[in-house]
Amino acid sequence: MATFRFMNLDIWKEAIALNDTFFELADILSESRSYRVAEQLRAASLSISNNIAEGSGSYSDKDFANFLNYARRSAFECANIMCVLFNRKIISKEQLDENLNKLDILSRKISNFRKTLLKT
Repeated sequence: MATFRFMNLDIWKEAIALNDTFFELADILSESRSYRVAEQLRAASLSISNNIAEGSGSYSDKDFANFLNYARRSAFECANIMCVLFNRKIISKEQLDENLNKLDILSRKISNFRKTLLKT
C-alpha cells in the first residue's frame, strides 16, 4: 500500500479520530432532521484532516503552513458547532467538555507543528 506523508502525522491521525466522533454525532442530528447542522459538522470536521493531508503535498513548508492554518480554523468551527449543540440541549455538558478539550488539544498541536514548519 502506498503511504502519503500525512499518514505519518499524529495531527492527521487525531483529526481522523475526531471525524469518527463528529460523523456519529452528525448521524444523530440527521435522524432528528437537523440536516444542515449535520452537514456543516461533517464538512468542518472533514476539513481538518483534509487540509492537513492537502497541505502535506505542498512543495514548500510555507504553503503547508497555510493549509495547517485552515485546518486549525476548521477545528474552531467544530468547537462553535459543539457550543450551539450544547445550547440547543442536543449534547450534554460532558460531551461538550470532552469534544472541546479534544479540539483544543488538536488545534494546539496543529499550531505547534505549523510553527516548526515556519522556522525552517
